[in-house]
Formats: sequence, C-alpha cells, structure tokens
Amino acid sequence: MERIKKEVKERVMNVVNKVIDPKNIETSWENGNYKFKNKINKQRGRLSRAAGARFELKVRKDLEDKGRIVDKWTNNVEFEKGSDGEIISSTGKIIISRKYNPFKKMLIVGTGFPDFISIKHVHSGLYSVIGVEVKVNGILSKEEKEKCAFYLQKGIFSKIWVAKPVKNGKKIEVAYDDFLEKYGEKYNKP
Repeated sequence: MERIKKEVKERVMNVVNKVIDPKNIETSWENGNYKFKNKINKQRGRLSRAAGARFELKVRKDLEDKGRIVDKWTNNVEFEKGSDGEIISSTGKIIISRKYNPFKKMLIVGTGFPDFISIKHVHSGLYSVIGVEVKVNGILSKEEKEKCAFYLQKGIFSKIWVAKPVKNGKKIEVAYDDFLEKYGEKYNKP
C-alpha cells in the first residue's frame, strides 16, 4: 500500500466533510482509508453501557439484601467451534479472561461469564452456589446459553439466574429467571 501525502489526506477529508453532515457523522482517517462513525450511535452505546453498569450494581445490592454473598466472576469457558458454528468440543478449561482496552491503556479484569457468583449458607457444611448473569433485555445469546449449560452439566453452579429489570409503576425492580426453567428442554443434555 502506498503512502498518502498529508495534503491529499486533508483534501479528501475536506470533501468528505462537505458531503456528510458533520454534526451527526464523525469522519476519521485510518490505514489509508476514511471511516464514518455515527455520533448518535456512539452516544447510544455509551448510554446503554452506563445503564447496564447501573443495573449490575442494583442486582448486586438486591442479592446482598437477600443474605447472599456476591462476588464478580472473572472466569470464562472456551469452546472450539467448527466451520458451521457448531461446538466441536469444549476445552473443559475455565479460563481467566481479561480484556485489554487500548483506548484507556488498561486491562479490564471483570469480564467473565456469568457476571456474579452468589453464595448462601444453607446449613452446616452446605452452601448454595448460584451464577447470576445480568441482562437489561433479559435475553441470553446462543453462546451464553451454551456456557450456562456447560456450567450446569459440570456442576460448577447449582443454578444460573438471569437478572432482568421489571417496571413496577415508576420503580424498576429486579426479577430473576432460572436458566433451566426458561431454556431447560433444549440445553438440559447430559
């Protein structure tokens, strides 16, 4: 790929900015090509991430109020998939997943699935260990459903709850769906 001179880049960016509405679309120059980013979508993404983080805190507080010990689950399961997208095999390893954010130049630790591990003492020597995945829309993706099924089959968690918001008038409350009750017939395979 040939290098593009700075003057050519500026001329192209000026033409692009004249054609496209600069209030709603942001243009940038990356790897010799210009790229369009919709400012509205950037704002929408920022707001939805913030709403998800706020709801996670609300779920955590709700579980702690119910007498459960709650911690962020940082592990994840890795699957090998074929060309058709079907799972060939599971590595059987629960890996610690960490993501690197190049924009903030930092390593993000809390990126496991499910979001929380919740422990409650039942009686002497017996504990209830439940995985809690927080979803603002209450729907798991196909890969998340497969991971839930893996955790339940291996006995890592006794249950997996999917936390979702429910409006009660103006107040938003937390509702929990049990994974086996909601998706059990398809994913409850030994």
